[in-house]
Amino acid sequence: MHGQSILVLAILCMALRPLQAEVVLLKNEKLVFEGSNELSEHSWDLKDLDPKVPVDWSSFHFLVIELKASSAQRFQVRLYTPEGVSPLYLQPFQNAWIRVVLPLEMFQSPPQQGSTLSDVFNRQHAGYFMFHWGPYLPLAHVERVSFAMPQPIGKPTLEIRSARLASQSPGEALLEQERLVDPWGQWIRDQWPVRKSWTSEKIELKQDDFGYCRYGGFSHTKAQATGFFRVEQVDGIWWFVDPDGHHFFSAGVDVVSPFIITPTQGRTSIFSVLPPPEMLRGQPESQRPGASFYLANIQRRWGREWQKSWVSLTVDRMYSWGLNTVANWSTPEILGSKRIPYVVNLEGWRTRRSYFGLPDVYSKEFGENSEAAASRQCKARRTDAFLLGYFIGNEPPWPGRELVIVQMILDGPRTATQRVLKKVLSEGDTTDRRKAFVYQAYRKYLEVIIGAVRRHDPNHLILGIRFGGHAPDEMVSASKVFDVFSLNIYDYVPDKALLERIHQLSGRPLLIGEFHFGVPGRGMSAGLRQVRDQQERGVAYRHYVENAAAMPALIGTHWFQWADEPNTGHFVGENYNIGLVDVTDRPYAEMVEAMQATHRRLYAIHSRKQSPVVRKPLLQ
Repeated sequence: MHGQSILVLAILCMALRPLQAEVVLLKNEKLVFEGSNELSEHSWDLKDLDPKVPVDWSSFHFLVIELKASSAQRFQVRLYTPEGVSPLYLQPFQNAWIRVVLPLEMFQSPPQQGSTLSDVFNRQHAGYFMFHWGPYLPLAHVERVSFAMPQPIGKPTLEIRSARLASQSPGEALLEQERLVDPWGQWIRDQWPVRKSWTSEKIELKQDDFGYCRYGGFSHTKAQATGFFRVEQVDGIWWFVDPDGHHFFSAGVDVVSPFIITPTQGRTSIFSVLPPPEMLRGQPESQRPGASFYLANIQRRWGREWQKSWVSLTVDRMYSWGLNTVANWSTPEILGSKRIPYVVNLEGWRTRRSYFGLPDVYSKEFGENSEAAASRQCKARRTDAFLLGYFIGNEPPWPGRELVIVQMILDGPRTATQRVLKKVLSEGDTTDRRKAFVYQAYRKYLEVIIGAVRRHDPNHLILGIRFGGHAPDEMVSASKVFDVFSLNIYDYVPDKALLERIHQLSGRPLLIGEFHFGVPGRGMSAGLRQVRDQQERGVAYRHYVENAAAMPALIGTHWFQWADEPNTGHFVGENYNIGLVDVTDRPYAEMVEAMQATHRRLYAIHSRKQSPVVRKPLLQ
């Protein structure tokens, strides 16, 4: 009896022992990423680390890393398990010590909220930006941990002061308080080229001959003029047709706006000088503490009445570079210039209850919201000949989440959409029927929104939703109601087979709403597609756009975006070198030369009289 009591007591003590609050994995490591391999990786098997390091991480909640990266280039924290590898992407501030706090849940489960892909995946933190695209794996048996960098440029280093498992978060932090950003918004801890004077650009800026008419169409062509943009297929090739009846290929750029804003709350000490907050008064983002160094530099150049001068120069630049479309999310000052075609992204369809951004489409509220939104945004534009058309959404996260959405509807409060869904499932609850319901709801979504837009503006094109990647065939087929099917393709060249399939299913001409290439440096990450240097960024533009234009169904490519993103990130964290101009409003000469060379050939390439370039960009 006495021995049994001791055994029971020992078991109780083990059960009541507090869980380990913290376990150190690594200390004082300096990693160098190099080589021409796809992935430069440094890894440690857990069995070779301290014996105290457990393989079962399910009792911990965070991986805490204190680090300093010599480059803003994106790297991965990779966890290996018997089921595979789960990679989380990190983009740190360049040459600054930071404390990164990674919730282990991010490695194990996909996010469950957000109305666009960036809302779903992107997370901004103090001194870094992170995301996880999957696969998501259980961490009950972690075999190995690694730090890896895809296609490193220039042997970047990563210093790791410590990496540890923790049950509680110590709080993410920028671990130094020195100035990181100069008064111009440039990153102090990297080299910048010598600035040219602003006046010299005006002398060098001259109109090239792209054969454009006043609406950006090819002036030597002729089709029926209707006074508004439309689409037409001629000899097997799709075109936009401009209001005067000229064939038009949309070479555009997104976010033509001076309001490129970075959050400042809790980190004002890293900025040498902040622009005055009243500079952003009246902007939607002004409700949150932030600053626009790009706008501040524009005002330095043009003064407080900057709008007219900036709009004039920007349109001059666009036409000089062969761009003929002000694309999504651009500022009203330039949309109303009456000098260059533009697009508008419509919004306002949301309902009180939504499912990954899919509204309660069978509700009266959705119909009323759609009618009001279309009236507010379309009625005043119905006679504007410079309006190319409307997007009615952006990168919805629904594709691939049909079953999750159905479960959200069923588990949520009573709604009209839930009522319709339950009726459908009462006749048979299968995986296929659940997916089919989401596609049915998508058709209802289009029917209501497009109906409202057409009532308030029957003159302009509906350019689609700008899917992020490939939507399910059922959604593509349902999109026949668009005038143009749009999608965003971040790759080094558009997938010809994919685009041909989408065209076959939808029967509509195609428009690429976003793509870009960037270079890590100057405090900025490269963006979603990286190349070696600025010269190769121009090469990448030529290869992408010319090979896209060679496809007969594709009628436009829109670069994302006009100006570099802030090196300290915008409100969802992105800090990409993807601009045609930098934060001081100076153009990247390599991009300008490449755009001009390609845009001179656009008509010949799209009409199949010339072939696209074959030279691909160098990535390292």
